[in-house]
Amino acid sequence: MELKDLFLTPLYLGIFYGIAFAVRKRFTNPLTRKYFIPALSLKFLGAIGLGLIYQFYYGGGDTFNYYFHTKVVYSAFSDSFSTGLKLLMGQHPPEADMLRYTGQMYWYDAPTEYAVIQVASFFALFCFDTYTVIALFFAFTSFCGVWAMYITFVRLYPTAYKKLAIAVFFLPSVFFWGSGLMKDSLCLGALGWAFYGFYHALILKKNIPTAVVLGALGAYILLSVKVYILLSFLPAALLWVFNENNQRIKSAALRMLLKPLFLLLGAGAGYLGATGLTAGDEKYDVEKIGERTKINHEYLTSYATSGSAYNIGEFDGSLSSTLKVAPQAIVVSIFRPFLFEVRNPVMLLSALEATLFIWLTVSLFYRTGLFKGLSLIAGTPILLFSFLFAIVFAIGVGINSGNFGTLVRYKIPLMPFYLGALYIMQAKSQKKVRPQGPVRPQLNNPRKLGRLATTE
Repeated sequence: MELKDLFLTPLYLGIFYGIAFAVRKRFTNPLTRKYFIPALSLKFLGAIGLGLIYQFYYGGGDTFNYYFHTKVVYSAFSDSFSTGLKLLMGQHPPEADMLRYTGQMYWYDAPTEYAVIQVASFFALFCFDTYTVIALFFAFTSFCGVWAMYITFVRLYPTAYKKLAIAVFFLPSVFFWGSGLMKDSLCLGALGWAFYGFYHALILKKNIPTAVVLGALGAYILLSVKVYILLSFLPAALLWVFNENNQRIKSAALRMLLKPLFLLLGAGAGYLGATGLTAGDEKYDVEKIGERTKINHEYLTSYATSGSAYNIGEFDGSLSSTLKVAPQAIVVSIFRPFLFEVRNPVMLLSALEATLFIWLTVSLFYRTGLFKGLSLIAGTPILLFSFLFAIVFAIGVGINSGNFGTLVRYKIPLMPFYLGALYIMQAKSQKKVRPQGPVRPQLNNPRKLGRLATTE
């Protein structure tokens, strides 16, 4: 960070807040309005805090590597607009006038990393290449997607709007690691847009043009930056679509008869989508993903020799081996580190969140009963989608991470969905109790809540 960060950051914060207050009425409703500015403020806090932590605690890291590349692209614009534009577009192979710049960038040939650099370089043009302001741009962009995620959840289950805000906005790991100049910020926002797009275009069938554009944008960003998030999301989302449409069949007998077909169609479409997206990709091709995962698992486990390392057992990349370690991968991704495993402040934060997940999961299934709880999940499409996505994603990151330091970042996409699903289950399982004393009807009548939850 430089001196210009101190002068420009307050100015751009004022601009961002001005935009936020101007559009708040358009994108909020009586239930969600009070969370708009606080949630955005936490994203800004996370973006600035992440930069400070990497500079003064870690002494460097990925966020400054991205910024180094951004400075190279920005300097190219200063020398020659056409050369800078070629670098911004990631032209391959590089032409002669680009070589003095591409020679400085070791990520120019790394598509997923360079996608982040392209976004950062675009933002740099509007803020004199200032690190903190670029991070604020990332936070604001991520917030737009996360807000789309929240209003979709609230539209689905408005009675849980308060606790859903906790799940989406107020988990410390999510707003800290998902706000700065990192892949995670873009991917979290993109996941929110994809979630919004699937629901509004294919289930609700309202506001379709906007939903298609946002859903496609979210999917494109995930495909460009972290395709494995899309691979985890797509099968669960397609199954969700088929389940929702199956429930709209009025005949119970026909609904039961067609349900297995919908399940097969959802699973088949998810598999075809996954194989189509990754065909020929050296890193994520479904045919090679077991081998790649084995290599990542062995490397990260051997590399992370500090107290933050974990071991989920032997893994050779085969399907049987994946199924064998899957339960431990799920536990380590969702419920660990335990409090007694804490070795540093970052792990403590993650351990407190994991403890919350353990307590809510155990208490909820204890209150409802295991079989009743599982039946509730199977019979509620949004719950089945959320838990399926979270579990599939947990298996992937649990196997690939190898240590809690990287896991705390990798797992943030599953956290809002898992916790949000728990809160929806909690609201659905609670017995209806007649409220005592005067109450506000709009906050106790599901029909009125549903109307209030409509943003579009």
